Amino acid sequence: MPASPCVVPDSIPHPYSIHEVECRVKTHDRVNGEYRRLVLSAPRSVLDCEPGQFFHLLCPQTEGFQPYLRRPMSIYSYDRIRGELSFLYKVAGTGTGALASLQPGEHLNIVGPLGRGFEIRREWRRPLLVARGVGLATLAPLASECARLGRPLTAICSARSPDLVMSTDLFRSFGAEVITVADAEGNSDVGSLTPLIEGLIRTRGIDAFFTCGSTRLMRMLQVIGSRHGIGGQVAVEQHMACGIGMCQACVRPFLRDGGAVNLRVCREGPVFDLHEVL
Repeated sequence: MPASPCVVPDSIPHPYSIHEVECRVKTHDRVNGEYRRLVLSAPRSVLDCEPGQFFHLLCPQTEGFQPYLRRPMSIYSYDRIRGELSFLYKVAGTGTGALASLQPGEHLNIVGPLGRGFEIRREWRRPLLVARGVGLATLAPLASECARLGRPLTAICSARSPDLVMSTDLFRSFGAEVITVADAEGNSDVGSLTPLIEGLIRTRGIDAFFTCGSTRLMRMLQVIGSRHGIGGQVAVEQHMACGIGMCQACVRPFLRDGGAVNLRVCREGPVFDLHEVL
C-alpha cells in the first residue's frame, strides 16, 4: 500500500518547552576505544527531559572539520540537581569529529529537549531493553525511569566485541539484570538472541520490549512480540536537518490504522510504537 502524504499532527501539544542555550563543557572523556562521553553544565530550562528525547548540537568549526548543520544526539543522562546533561557518541563523521575537539571549559550551543520520548505504560510491569552500540545511550535514561517506578528490568547489551559493550555498570546501578552479547563471542545474532528472549519471557515474565539503534534487533523484537502479544517502543534513528519538524528531511513511513503514513521522526518521534515501524 502506498504511503499517504506526510501526517503532521501539530494539534497534539508537546508537554515541554524548547530552548537554545550555551552550555559549558564540564568533562569530555573516552569511554572505550570508540566512544566518548560529553558532560555539560546545563541550566534547569533544558533539564525537564524525558527518556528518549534528543538535543540538536551546534558542533564547533575546527581546522579539520566545518560541519554546516546541527547534529541530533540522544540524551545519555540528565541530572536536574547537579545541573548536568550528558551525551555518549562515536566519532563517525564531520560533526562528531568536530565535537571531539571540545575541551573542558569551552562552550557548546544546544537546542532542546526535542521529540517525544519513551512511555512506560501502567500495564508494562517487566520490561526488556535490547540495544547495541550507541543505542545503549538512548536507553540509559529509560533504565533510570524504570528504577524510579520500581519496574524490574532486564537489559541485553550488544556490541562487536566485549570491550565495546557499554552502560552495563550504569544499568546494574539501576537494579537491572544485565546480559551481554558480542559478535566476537558468536551470541549476538538473531538466531542466538531469539531463544534467549523467548526464555526470558517464560522465566521472567517479560511483557514489554524497548530498543534503539539496530534495525536487525527491532525486526527480531517485532516478530517475537507478534508471536507472544508483547508490545513496546523503539527509538528510531534518522538523518535530520532542522530537528523541529519544519524541513521534512526525516520523514519515513509507519503503519497506523491499517495503512502506511509518513511521519517526521524528529517531531512525531523519535520514539514510536514497536509494531508501527516499517
